[in-house]
Amino acid sequence: MPAYKPIAALLAVACAVLAQPAGADDDAAALRAELDSLKSDYDARVAALEARIAALESAPESAAVAVVPPVEAVPAAPAAVSASAFNPAISLVLAGSYADTSRDPGDWRLAGFVPNGGEIGPGERSFSLGESELTLAASVDPYFTGQLTVAITGEDEIEVEEAFFRTLALPAGLIAKGGRFFSGFGYLNEVHAHAWDFADQPLVYQAFFGNQRAQDGVQLKWLAPTDLFFELGAETGNGDAFPGTRERGNGLNGTTLFAHVGGDFGATASWRAGASWIDLEADGREYEDADAGGQPVINAFTGDSRTWAADAVFKWSPGGNSARRYLKIQGEYMERRETGDLMFDLENAALADSYRSTQSGWYLQGVYQFTPRWRAGLRYDALDSGDPQIGLVSSGTLPAEAFPALLAGDPSRTTVMVDWNPSEFSRWRLQYAWDEARDDGDTDRQLSLQYLFGIGAHGAHKY
Repeated sequence: MPAYKPIAALLAVACAVLAQPAGADDDAAALRAELDSLKSDYDARVAALEARIAALESAPESAAVAVVPPVEAVPAAPAAVSASAFNPAISLVLAGSYADTSRDPGDWRLAGFVPNGGEIGPGERSFSLGESELTLAASVDPYFTGQLTVAITGEDEIEVEEAFFRTLALPAGLIAKGGRFFSGFGYLNEVHAHAWDFADQPLVYQAFFGNQRAQDGVQLKWLAPTDLFFELGAETGNGDAFPGTRERGNGLNGTTLFAHVGGDFGATASWRAGASWIDLEADGREYEDADAGGQPVINAFTGDSRTWAADAVFKWSPGGNSARRYLKIQGEYMERRETGDLMFDLENAALADSYRSTQSGWYLQGVYQFTPRWRAGLRYDALDSGDPQIGLVSSGTLPAEAFPALLAGDPSRTTVMVDWNPSEFSRWRLQYAWDEARDDGDTDRQLSLQYLFGIGAHGAHKY
């Protein structure tokens, strides 16, 4: 310490003086002079230190604290685990159900609508393993993110639901997506099954898109820089999904356009409305039917398929606290028009003539969380197949009974549900439906109990 150096020097000089012979007077005088100088310097330093100590003792407490040496910082606690803690983020949704139906699910069909192979209907009776979803998602770099969602069905099949990249750095509010993804058409189409408010899709989605429309192609969205939410979107792809067919050559099949607008009503309510349109080409789109004698045949449609839709969603929660109570009302209306040629008995008779149809469908549902963790919901959905104009029937070549799948029908269904959500990662749902989708008009009473469990990092759900 610097304050003790003069003392050490003083002791050293004293020792040196004592060690000199008595006769060395000149040397002793020089040393005494040096010693006096050191003593004078030492006294000055001591006086300065004492003055500083006195000043510190008389200063305010805040000033004294300022000169206290800083305490070594305590290491910060580790940050909470987030979706980016792993690369990629991994999530798994487990689903299963128990179903009790009054009629055999094997003969369920939508009266008046072409079978498309994607309709789910009431599912299987008794216990069933539902569709589990495995999702991997991550930021690729500052410019792109990537996501893969694989569905593992109860029939031990693995299907790729979505596998796409999305841009992060496009200018002017533009976002591009490419690969396989759920189309932005309508409202519910983009929502994954585990986030549905009911155990199944509305009938209009099952009839028009085979449950959910996936697009293999590209999508471009533009989000307007306004306080009011407003987005425009466009898609195109290979068209290899009902009601279209894959383009035979290198071209693209189909155009999808959509627009959404939304906003808030104060702090307690919000809304969103939208309109969508799809234009697709079908080339030899086959479906199974039966002739007038009940023998199975394969028919095929070739022509244009155009669908438009309107959707709206309203959400309300008192005080803006949706964790306690909230009400959600949503609905969609769709209309599809198809024009082209219909071939009867593709493998044998191969008779073809004109075909034209206009079909529509809608649903309206409400879900109310009346207390934390408990919700109840009501849904009504209906379809109208219209009266298709079949050239082979109009010309008298074949009777209308030769196309039983296309005979006019108006399927409908009423569904109620109540679910319990112990946490944001688990859900138990009890659902009951009065289903009148078959052409005989008899009601199928369907009771189901469903469970959903989410494991791992999972992103926010769609509005």
